[in-house]
Amino acid sequence: MGESKLKYGLRVLKNASFKKFTDCVNEAHRISGKSKLACAMDIVHCMRKFDAGYYDYVIFQFWDKTDAERDTYLTRFRSKKLVSQMNDPAYAHFFDNKDEFNEKFKDYIGRDFIELETATKDEVEEYFNRKDKVFCKMKDLECGIGCERLVTSDFENFDAFYSYIKEKGFGTLEGVIENHPDLDKVYSGSANTMRMITIIGDDGKPHLIYAVQKFGINGRVVDNYGVHGPVDLETGEFLFPAHSGDTKAEGLYTEHPNTHEKLVGFKTPLFKEAKEMILKAAMEVPQIRYVGWDVAVTPNGPAIIEGNVYCAHDFWQLPGQTPGNIGIMPTLKELVPSYKY
Repeated sequence: MGESKLKYGLRVLKNASFKKFTDCVNEAHRISGKSKLACAMDIVHCMRKFDAGYYDYVIFQFWDKTDAERDTYLTRFRSKKLVSQMNDPAYAHFFDNKDEFNEKFKDYIGRDFIELETATKDEVEEYFNRKDKVFCKMKDLECGIGCERLVTSDFENFDAFYSYIKEKGFGTLEGVIENHPDLDKVYSGSANTMRMITIIGDDGKPHLIYAVQKFGINGRVVDNYGVHGPVDLETGEFLFPAHSGDTKAEGLYTEHPNTHEKLVGFKTPLFKEAKEMILKAAMEVPQIRYVGWDVAVTPNGPAIIEGNVYCAHDFWQLPGQTPGNIGIMPTLKELVPSYKY
């Protein structure tokens, strides 16, 4: 299932950028104080021994970790291998296509929607007339790419609105998710979601293995590239200072950079309910065993925004948020002994 490690590696090498490699060497040298030659040699060592990409070396700050610690990290190539072993690509369309996702998980998403590919203009107008705001998504994109939140009163009339969404090429219109008041107090400009990682273990049961609370910043309408940090899997408590959305960037935040609301110690509301919901949703398409869910908590309860069949492997193993420099690999090997990398 999927391409082999050798084929994937050759494709990555073909597309690799020497400039990006040297940029990572320079960044590692700047932060660690080690010579550029030592950093370059160590990056290559980590590539060969731990299947790490050169960005992994900088993101995880591998220069100050032992080989035993490095071996506990889910690196780029290991992540690719995990996805290919856990997720049957024949079923990925339920997650990749926003219309299919909304239909499959309609009992979990907590909002109404309309599919622009099949809806008539009259149906879109009816939807427009009963909405103050709508959230627009591209059909086959994820991570907030191409999304816009539109205020209907900003348009002269429906025809102007309809021309705009058609010109943009949106695939789906959705009701706007409202934050739970506790989340809105921290940042009100976006839906502040959790990324919740589930895996169906070799025991056939769903497990929540990681959860990160995210917040938007700087007026953005999505929380991607905001600030984020892991939360306790039982209580939802924000455990460590937050990283920025750019995992290669330095700097940690104990409070929100715009509102100055405290982050460490913040408890995501209704976390228990969100966890129960996501473990149930994880079994809707059991052929996709490894999913990164974006979950909002609204005044009415948790709601799934989307599910991603290719989870980012970096933000759940970041410096300052990874106690003892132990990554996620021990957890994965315990739940999925069949995982080969």
